[in-house]
Amino acid sequence: MGFVIMKYKRIVLKLSGEALAGDTGFGISAKMLAHFSSEIKSVVDAGIQIAIVIGGGNIHRGIAGMASGLDRTTSDHMGMLGTVINALALQDILNKDGMSTRVMTAIEMRSLAETYIRRRAMRHLEKGRVVIFAAGTGNPFFTTDTTAALRANEIDAEVLLKATKVDGVYDKDPLKHSDAKKFSKLSYIDVLSKGLAVMDSTAISLCMDNSLDIIVFNVFQAGNVLRVVKGETIGTLVTK
Repeated sequence: MGFVIMKYKRIVLKLSGEALAGDTGFGISAKMLAHFSSEIKSVVDAGIQIAIVIGGGNIHRGIAGMASGLDRTTSDHMGMLGTVINALALQDILNKDGMSTRVMTAIEMRSLAETYIRRRAMRHLEKGRVVIFAAGTGNPFFTTDTTAALRANEIDAEVLLKATKVDGVYDKDPLKHSDAKKFSKLSYIDVLSKGLAVMDSTAISLCMDNSLDIIVFNVFQAGNVLRVVKGETIGTLVTK
């Protein structure tokens, strides 16, 4: 019965590095790892194929590194390595919670993880493994949001889930403005023209060109990932 009610069969979940840090703002929180593992397990147990793209902002942010005098390319490469650290931590907790996983990196590091190959990634998903994509696209000047859009399109995911700390997209920061207005649905063009902080413009354009829906939702509320997969109306849908 559980398989029938699911709206999506294959999803990509975009997690930020900052989310892994929890309240500390830096590093990796054991509490947050446990929370995300529980959320992911609920989806896996429902028979859904899930791939995860993880950021590295809790360890190093490419653009922020430039303020320290680092070259942008060097700083972005450092950020990519930060995503690998996060991916390995997430893989470890998922394994301990009984899930089968694979970390696939855009930069070859064979002693730690598999190098990303599209068909191999899809085979892992078909076998019920959780695939964690790390090291971004392997190129500087591209964010992990763009990586999520790219990988979701490559592996034929049906939807891209953008995990955030608020329950959707607002016209201004709801944590700072009490009169912020939430959007239940937006077009890609709306996001780009209004300059809404959903994902960067490259990621949005990539989804728009390939008609890949994005759902922005609060990942910190327990059960939300499964609710989205079931097709419940939460967060903000970005579509054509």
